[in-house]
Amino acid sequence: IRISPKNMVAKNVTHCLLRVPMDEKRFFLERIYNENPNSRFIVFVRTRLRAERVSAAMERAGIETVYIHRDKSDKQRADALDSLRSSKVRMLITTDISARGIDIPSVDYVVNYDLPTEAENYVHRVGRTGRGVNQGFALSLCAPEEEETLREIEEYIGGAIELVDMDKTERQATLTFSSQQKTDWLKLTEELCLDEEKTAKPARIKERNTKNKTGGQAREGSKRKS
Repeated sequence: IRISPKNMVAKNVTHCLLRVPMDEKRFFLERIYNENPNSRFIVFVRTRLRAERVSAAMERAGIETVYIHRDKSDKQRADALDSLRSSKVRMLITTDISARGIDIPSVDYVVNYDLPTEAENYVHRVGRTGRGVNQGFALSLCAPEEEETLREIEEYIGGAIELVDMDKTERQATLTFSSQQKTDWLKLTEELCLDEEKTAKPARIKERNTKNKTGGQAREGSKRKS
């Protein structure tokens, strides 16, 4: 009887790690996607909200995605998976609901946008690539606050994940050339504040007029009593 170790990972998957601040991960995901135009990606995140936000960030960068999580219906999940299988889109963003039990051929990259909270799920996630005789790549984006989780994963799989060296110039180039950086977020914020001010101003005028009217009626009543 041969018992396989629980931490066995596919031999034809290349594992690598990139240390990236949490709020910069989207820029590196955009770059990886754009530098591999013929590849398909499954991107794993922690929560439903994260899936929606990362998808929105990629859409702002001009990258079409689909996303699934536990709140999606079976049909919506099936449609999203079919879109990736048919290469209608090349990036699926998902929670750990897709870490097991799905079989999509020729997924080139699994990206751990968020490291899994359970070390075992790392193995299930990266198992979505490198299927059969195909080569696959598993890239983990690790923020400083995820270091403890990383240590647990490396202990579980029995070795360190290879770190990708990135100097300050390379990091800055990723941020500078991101299409998301071209968005004038300050202007959008100012416009949003202006819209809120326009909405709030009529309400304040109405409130002031109501108070003036009420005050005027009170003064008029006081005069009549006098």
